[in-house]
Amino acid sequence: MMASIRAAIVLAVLLPVTLVAIGVQMIALRIGVPDPGMVPTLWHGLALRLLGIRVRVHGAADPRRPLLIASNHISWTDIPVLGAIMPLGFVAKADMAGWPVFGLLAKLQRTVFVERDRARTSAIQAGALGARLATGDVMVLFAEGTTSDGNFVAPFKSTLFAAAQAALDAHADDGQDGVPNVTIQPVAIAYTRLHGMPMGRFHRRHASWIGDADLIPHLGALIREGGMDVEVHFGVPVRFEPGSDRKQVARRVEAEIRGLMVQALRRPGASSR
Repeated sequence: MMASIRAAIVLAVLLPVTLVAIGVQMIALRIGVPDPGMVPTLWHGLALRLLGIRVRVHGAADPRRPLLIASNHISWTDIPVLGAIMPLGFVAKADMAGWPVFGLLAKLQRTVFVERDRARTSAIQAGALGARLATGDVMVLFAEGTTSDGNFVAPFKSTLFAAAQAALDAHADDGQDGVPNVTIQPVAIAYTRLHGMPMGRFHRRHASWIGDADLIPHLGALIREGGMDVEVHFGVPVRFEPGSDRKQVARRVEAEIRGLMVQALRRPGASSR
């Protein structure tokens, strides 16, 4: 009964706020006022509070630009978790653009949609992502290419790290001075507690949204349950320069994220609930 009441309250607040935010963001993207990066950040923060997800951040984003954040991926909730920390752009699978509501929200946050399995379009998409990086936008790449159950980090796909090279090319095309480079920063996301109690391997699946699982039932379960803690660990940045091997960079970033995640799951921070 209480879970149903909680779900009704969350939806009663979140739905109208989302409609207002959509309208404001459309205006922001058209005229630049308010800052188009501010509205999504505020919305993500509110959504997390309503869902009962508390974020604990360790470290900080590197201040240098261009900055590409490479992260592990557990659930759709990773997007508001990262999006509430700072203004960000995301890289998502092309089919997400057609999703009801979520596709629209992604477009309003200027998500770069990619088709990972089509070699013909990958260069164009990497170029679009590289152009965003070159203009100073911080972009997030979920480098596993899929979601996990929250207990491990899957092998990274190095293909989209080509966006870093595209950003270098954009730097050269603009005739900018200095040695071009892109900062790639590993970020580990770990869901660690449920109602203040440390999660075990089985309970972490409560947070995860794997593969082709239906989104609406998972969203409903999170709304009814609430009370999750998630840790975000910013790792040691890697400089991508002309001549860098993207496969080696991808492996280095993957190893860093795997180490940070193991640390977070073994020794989760104390809950403030």
